[in-house]
Amino acid sequence: MAHDHDHDCCGGHGHGHGHSHAPGHAHAPGHVHAHAPTDFGRRFLIGIVLNAGFVVVELGFGLLSDSVALIADAGHNLSDVLGLLVAWGGAALAARPPRGRFTYGFKGATILAALFNAVFLLVAVGALSLEAVRRFFEPAPVEAGVMVGVAFAGILVNGATAALFFSGRADLNMRGAFLHMAADAAISAGVVVAGLLILATGLLWLDPLTSLLINAVIVAGTWSLLRESAFMSLAAAPQGVDLAAVRAFLASRPGVAGLHDMHVWPMSTSETALTAHLLTPAGHPGDAFLMETARELDARFGVGHVTLQVETDSRTPCALAPDDRV
Repeated sequence: MAHDHDHDCCGGHGHGHGHSHAPGHAHAPGHVHAHAPTDFGRRFLIGIVLNAGFVVVELGFGLLSDSVALIADAGHNLSDVLGLLVAWGGAALAARPPRGRFTYGFKGATILAALFNAVFLLVAVGALSLEAVRRFFEPAPVEAGVMVGVAFAGILVNGATAALFFSGRADLNMRGAFLHMAADAAISAGVVVAGLLILATGLLWLDPLTSLLINAVIVAGTWSLLRESAFMSLAAAPQGVDLAAVRAFLASRPGVAGLHDMHVWPMSTSETALTAHLLTPAGHPGDAFLMETARELDARFGVGHVTLQVETDSRTPCALAPDDRV
């Protein structure tokens, strides 16, 4: 959109802007500006191999022991293998450089990966819950000893896989992988308890009940992932960014008499962008002001991609003011 404002602009562009990607910033708690370690590809591969192998083992023993809890957990672990593949694919796409129409590159693929994982997991939970309910009415003998042994192995496999992604939890895509694996470890612990109770009491309905409890835990852990990834896909500001504080910071900058058309949105699950119009009646504040503002936004709020348009004449109304006009 063309504006009639008389800008004193940097680099010949129609607005002043600054980008700051300097490493080593100390971000305040709750910020979402985080980058996954460079070796996450190897971690994804290790996690996928571990869990795929365990799915085969758990499904085989689940069928052998006729335990719907083990089968349910195997199904969930299979969905996690797919989830790890999707998360890995999203992270790999995000690392690709911009091209053609994709001027931001493919960073948004991590948001789609997180959203897909959440939706897929909830669908899988629905199918497994139906099978558990059926088992209440059609109980079957269960090899509780096998349940305990296999589920204990699941604690080790899922716990080890969760540890691979522990350091990347600030990234929503990586947090999805971590939460799935950590939940699986807890779920396997629940299956161990159920198996021990069946051995002690002989109550077969404990098996489907455990399956339903497992599914309830999955839904509880997945709901926030679904909500935040859906919000991000609609370009909502990341949850960790305090919009009021960002606005107050920009308004308090030297020479700024007003601001409007401020937008904050996620470029990916770990990178945040901001645009805003700043009114500076005393004239353009210069490149040093723009660069310092960008660095402060990155350090304070985790906003690493900043574009600021400077307007100097309040008598010339901006077509994008007030804020509710987009």
